[in-house]
Amino acid sequence: MIAGVLAVYAVLATTLLPRLLIRARWADRAPRLAITLWLAACTSAIASAALSAVAAAIPPDAIGHSLASLIEACFAMLDDGVDLGTMSAGSWLVLLSGGLVVARAAYGVGAVMFTAWRERRRHAEMLRILGRRDHELDAIVLEYGEPLAYCLPGRQAKTVVTTAALQALTPEHLAAVLAHERAHLRGRHHLVLALADGLDRAFPGVPLFSRAKEEVVRLVELRADDVAAHRHPRVHIAAALVSLATGRAPAFALGAGGENALTRVRRMLRPAVPLGQREKLAGVTAVGVLLAGPAVVMLFPGLTALIAHHCHDLFVF
Repeated sequence: MIAGVLAVYAVLATTLLPRLLIRARWADRAPRLAITLWLAACTSAIASAALSAVAAAIPPDAIGHSLASLIEACFAMLDDGVDLGTMSAGSWLVLLSGGLVVARAAYGVGAVMFTAWRERRRHAEMLRILGRRDHELDAIVLEYGEPLAYCLPGRQAKTVVTTAALQALTPEHLAAVLAHERAHLRGRHHLVLALADGLDRAFPGVPLFSRAKEEVVRLVELRADDVAAHRHPRVHIAAALVSLATGRAPAFALGAGGENALTRVRRMLRPAVPLGQREKLAGVTAVGVLLAGPAVVMLFPGLTALIAHHCHDLFVF
């Protein structure tokens, strides 16, 4: 029954959960919390699929006996645990399918991260040849006719601005753009994007992962805008976004412009009220439930079996 519950939840999470999350109107008011919620939903769905296979292969009450055996070992009263040698071929097959889900997710994320790292390294080599360091801006200036500002994450992170952008932006607007890019670097947003992109590639066509990728791409830009707004007037950020709206940064970098730049301009000029404490608490609670829920469902019968069948012996000892 536990395996069925987890499997059904995994299906519902990948199909219905994105419809619920996309209706959350508060996401633009708290992009960091919204990013965490989307990634927690993805993790919850994968964990449920994997744990459903474990629950189908190994009876949950046997897990409880194993936990009890571990405790009793501390009292020199080791009991029988799960004998993997007696598992049927079907159980091993189900267990393998759960492992493949996790392996597929890990491979997808790893492949995206490796590809991005390779492309960033090549681009960094190009910048060493064609770009020049501006120590006053603490950025690489690249001779290019399109107004662009973007950052190149990594151990030797770089912020890049083109000569066209320098001509299009005033000093105040340029400072706001550079603050936006450095917010990407400090927030490790490239890792967040790699995780969302990797899961989408690992499970193509699954609504949760495809929608999570789209939302995370949008929300990391909102988050960087908010961080930049702590030090620079919002109107300066909005004006800079208008100037860079048509620019397209390399796929492996994070740029200030892009398709949603005009939407972000309106958000900068008409800021929404931040979330209250209760709303933040509700969001954090939802993240906790998504992350811990599958494990709790999986372990509950085992813990119940532990209490029901072994507590008496422990107390007697």
